[in-house]
Amino acid sequence: MTRIFVPNDTGARSVGADEVAAALMNAQVVQSGLATIVRNGSRGAYWLEPLVEIDTPSGRIGFANVTVDDVAGLFADGLPDQTHAKCLGVVDALPWFAGQTRLTFARVGRIDPLSLSDYRALGGFAGLERGCTMDAKAIVDEVTVSGLRGRGGAAFPAGIKWNTVRNANAPQKYIVCNADEGDSGTFADRLLMEADPFQLIEGMTIAALAVGATRGFVYLRSEYPHAAQIFGRALTIAREAGVLGPSVLGTAHTFDITLRMGGGAYICGEETALLESLEGKRGTVRPKPPLPALTGLFGCPTVINNVLTFAAATDVLARGAHAYAGLGVDRSTGTMPFQLGGNMQRGGVVELGFGVTLRDLLERFGGGSYSGRPLRAIQVGGPLGAYLPASQWDTPLTYEHFAAIGAMLGHGGIVAFDDTVDMAAQAEFAMAFCAHESCGKCTPCRIGSTRGVEVIQRLRRRENPRLQWQVLEELCETMEFGSLCALGGLTPMPVRSVMKHFSADLLPSAGGGSVTVEVGR
Repeated sequence: MTRIFVPNDTGARSVGADEVAAALMNAQVVQSGLATIVRNGSRGAYWLEPLVEIDTPSGRIGFANVTVDDVAGLFADGLPDQTHAKCLGVVDALPWFAGQTRLTFARVGRIDPLSLSDYRALGGFAGLERGCTMDAKAIVDEVTVSGLRGRGGAAFPAGIKWNTVRNANAPQKYIVCNADEGDSGTFADRLLMEADPFQLIEGMTIAALAVGATRGFVYLRSEYPHAAQIFGRALTIAREAGVLGPSVLGTAHTFDITLRMGGGAYICGEETALLESLEGKRGTVRPKPPLPALTGLFGCPTVINNVLTFAAATDVLARGAHAYAGLGVDRSTGTMPFQLGGNMQRGGVVELGFGVTLRDLLERFGGGSYSGRPLRAIQVGGPLGAYLPASQWDTPLTYEHFAAIGAMLGHGGIVAFDDTVDMAAQAEFAMAFCAHESCGKCTPCRIGSTRGVEVIQRLRRRENPRLQWQVLEELCETMEFGSLCALGGLTPMPVRSVMKHFSADLLPSAGGGSVTVEVGR
């Protein structure tokens, strides 16, 4: 029976994939039993959604932007083939996909997310099965040698963190997955949990074997109800199959995972605030030390990584540390799923080895601006990342190269702005975002961000600009070095980038007005 794939992830459903699937159920090819519908996850090429794919001897062929009204015509003569006018050809051969190096997202969009046989058929559980034959130290050594760094923003070496927890002497240890994906322009965590949820389960289980943990928690962003539904079903399937439970894959290892919904605050994406929220308290930042690796969830040693980090660990174990480290540049090893958004022609997830330039990513995969106007600024790393002018777009996308220009990769979110953007408004937005999302624990973040909004507004009104500029510089320094966590500490990054590269916007000619910025999740 021929399989027709219709994506079932949040992004595709938001543009009508459910309605297309419902219409297809009434098509003659389905009613007659000639074909069946599989609800896969999106491949991450969101400008093509809803992307309907059909199995053929040559590979899966695709039809982009299918609407309910298209269905009857598309299947009027049975299953359409590559000669159909709307056919894109074999999807895997399209340059946008063929040019990527997909490891973490290798199965995304290609499988039924809740089929264990699909998952195994494309390499799933190879890493865990290997991990089950290794002792804890060997697993940690493998992750350390691979050079895998946390994909959540801080880029801390995963092997060092795992080894700290492994060496801690405690009767109870935990694995916590940070899935509170709150950065604007990021959606890779959600897509992976909706399109390949067993990979996260596998990665967390590998971490549990490495450090001796028996319980794990996934802290999921509250605005992701569909991801919660799919991941919850995946957990049940994994328990029934013996992947989770008292005997992981038939071994003596015990491990299980509980899904918890987030508190709905940006700050809960910070690891210590996440722990507070997970313990049932208000999500506020804890001072460090002690480190969560030693005193984490409920005071026990805890590995906290994000979705993409645990997912990447499966490839490290499956392929071997040296093979994984062979991708990327210098200390930025492996691949990174970049997420293209904002004013971009072809938005979506593009996974590449570290080292590609931002310009190459924007032009070869992004296709330029959606508006057709020249791009002016690119923000990399979420709302706390720097705004980069065109002169910096040839910078290789690595942790080291971006740190050298006062920027960061963060979670891999890339948001494009064309030449109509008001960069002064963007600087004001950065401070307003921090003021709105601050947990209030420390003064530099709580008060500094509010004063920052006021200072930028005075700058834009040209009220003693020389003094306001100096105050803003000093305020940024105070927030950077005096804040308890990354929210307050990194908010100056986008502001400073506007001061350095787009200063004319902050100092408009006489008569320029201020724009009130409203923020919220």
